[in-house]
Formats: sequence, structure tokens, C-alpha cells
Amino acid sequence: MALNTSAEAPLPVGEVSRLIGGWIDRLGAIWVEGQITQLSRRPGAGVVFLTLRDPAHDISVSVTCYRQVFDAIADVVSEGARVVVRAKPEWYAPRGQLSLRATEIRPVGIGELLVRLEQLKKSLGAEGLFDTARKKPLPFLPQLIGLVSGRASAAERDVLENARRRWPAVRFEVRNTAVQGVNAVVQVVEAVRELDALPEVDVIIVARGGGSVEDLLPFSDERLIRAVAACRTPVVSAIGHEPDAPLLDLVADVRASTPTDAAKRTVPDVGEELDRVQALRDRALRTVRGLLDREERGLAHALGRSVMERPQRMVDERAAEVTALTDRGRRVLRHLLDRADSELSHTRARVVALSPAATLERGYAVLQRTDGSVVRAQGDVRAAEELRARVAEGEFTVRVVE
Repeated sequence: MALNTSAEAPLPVGEVSRLIGGWIDRLGAIWVEGQITQLSRRPGAGVVFLTLRDPAHDISVSVTCYRQVFDAIADVVSEGARVVVRAKPEWYAPRGQLSLRATEIRPVGIGELLVRLEQLKKSLGAEGLFDTARKKPLPFLPQLIGLVSGRASAAERDVLENARRRWPAVRFEVRNTAVQGVNAVVQVVEAVRELDALPEVDVIIVARGGGSVEDLLPFSDERLIRAVAACRTPVVSAIGHEPDAPLLDLVADVRASTPTDAAKRTVPDVGEELDRVQALRDRALRTVRGLLDREERGLAHALGRSVMERPQRMVDERAAEVTALTDRGRRVLRHLLDRADSELSHTRARVVALSPAATLERGYAVLQRTDGSVVRAQGDVRAAEELRARVAEGEFTVRVVE
């Protein structure tokens, strides 16, 4: 309900608190789910105080209940447990504080947790966060490894000792965080993002030892899954043991069954690599020796051939062939020249026989007018016309008479 107020007519704080309390009093009892972060059970006190937190949104609210209400579940509930509370909102007007008065508390069962994890798994899988195509390969020899684990934990020790045993020169950038409880998700997400922001970090390992389903819940938190999916650096999940399967295993680039397995998958073994190098050197040496042996055998076989005993034999044979071809060419050319000379002599004889000079040699003469034309018929000349008579030995002038 809106109130008519102004700077000239404000409401006193007490009135505002009273009105808020009135609005809250109208709310009926509700069921609330959350995680117990603080629990106070004072000896002899009839009221138990606890803080209920929403880990997905980092919001908390105070809860009070009578001792007999909490005693009903005291053996199975402690700090960090997830519970469902039936409570009525209350407003403490003097301090302006909201709280919940619980009348019933129920622990969230394992079955319910597993169902919710399966629903979250399907939802994130539908977004493609678990696709194998997104997974990045690990570097062969990381120079600097980021490690997120509990302080002085067995998981941290296993990763560091096994990695350094395999490759003594490997270096680590360690971030110690809570690995269970109410602060685990926030601290692990912050550590992963911090290591991912360091360009010199080649791979990030998130490691934790085994535990119950509730203990491993932070590693199935949606915020952590999305933070790992956004990393540019390859991430290795080493949570719990082989049967444990938090959602971090699905989004990580490599899933290791244990922290020790994470060290083996991330860092090569120096002894194995030296053995592999030696094996490759031996293999290369055998290959080179095999090639040399094969070429030596081929060379020996080639030198053993008869033609290689007298290499000049090939030159001599080719020289003989050249000489024979040269002689043959000369004979053919000589024959062609002789035949051409004979044909030329015959042609010359025919030309001489058919030439006018030969006719003149037999006593004939050729009459020509003064212009050089030849007289061929009697009617071609006139009386008293002078002609030139050409004979074999010269020429002279003649006159035509009747």
C-alpha cells in the first residue's frame, strides 16, 4: 500500500518499521530451502539460532527455532547441510531485522540432491558446455601449472609430489581454498579465474580428495561449471576417486580419476621420455645403418658386374660404332656423288648433242638479219638484202640475189 509522504510530512522510523512488520505479518508460513552456514546451540537455551544461505545467489537470512524443533534433526544436520525449513517471516521492529521462525526442519536427502544435479546436468549439457569439441588439449610439457586445492591437503601433496617426481623442473602456482562448505564455491571460482588470467599458467588442476555427495557438491555448482567453461587455459578435474562424478568432470578439458592421476596426465615422466628419446635414437641409428648397408650392397653388386671390370669397354664399343657409322656415311656419300657425276656427264652429253654449236660443226650455217632475227623461210628475205651467216668457226656477211 502506497503512503503519502513528503519532505514536510515524513514518517518516523518507528512507524516505517511498524508498517513493514505489518506487511510481513500478513505473509503466511512458507517452505524455504537453503544451506546452514552458522549454527548456534547455547547450552540451556530454549532457542536455536542458525543462518540459512542460498549458495546460488549468496543471500542469507537468520532463522530461529525452538530447541525441540532442532533436536528432531540434530543428529543428521550440521553446518554446511542443505535443509528445507517451514517457517513464518518475522520482523523485529526495534532493530529493523527480518528473520524466519522455523516450525519444522527437514534435511535434503541424497536422492533429492542427485535429482537436482541430474536436472542441472541436462540443462548445462543442452547449452553445449560438455561438448567434446570445446575441450582443449593439454600441453606436452607445461612450464607452470596452476593448482587449486585445500590447504595442506592430501590432494595437494599428491599432485605436487607426483608431478615433481615425474619432472623435477616443473613449477606450480598454488591457490589454497575451501573445498567443502559454504565458502568453497566462491573461493574455488575466484582461484580458477585468477589462475586463468595469468598468461604464464599453461594448465589448471582443480584437486580434492574423496568425500560424500554433500562434500563434493561445490564441484557441481553452476557458477563453477560456467567459470571453468569460460577458461582459456586447459583445466584438469581431479575430484575424489574413480566412482565420484561431479559436474566439474564433464566440463573440464581432462578428467583425472584421482589427484595422483592428474599429475600423471599433466606432466610427462622424465625417465619415460629419456627412454623414448633413446629408443628413437636407436631406431634412427638402425635405419641409417640399414640404408648404408643396402647402398653398400648395391654398390658392390654394381662393381661386380662385368661391364664395371673394364669401364672403357663401353667407350670403345661406342667409338667403334661411331667409326662404322662414319665409314658408312662416307661410302653412301661417295656413291651419291659418283651417281650424280655420272648423271651430270650424261646430261651434258645430251645438251652438247642437242646444242646449235654441234649442228654448226656438221657444216650447217645460221642466217640472221642485221637485227639478230633468224631466217627460217625463203620468203623471209628480200633481194639484195644483206644477211649474216654464222658457221662453226665464225661468221660473215652475204647478200641475197635473184
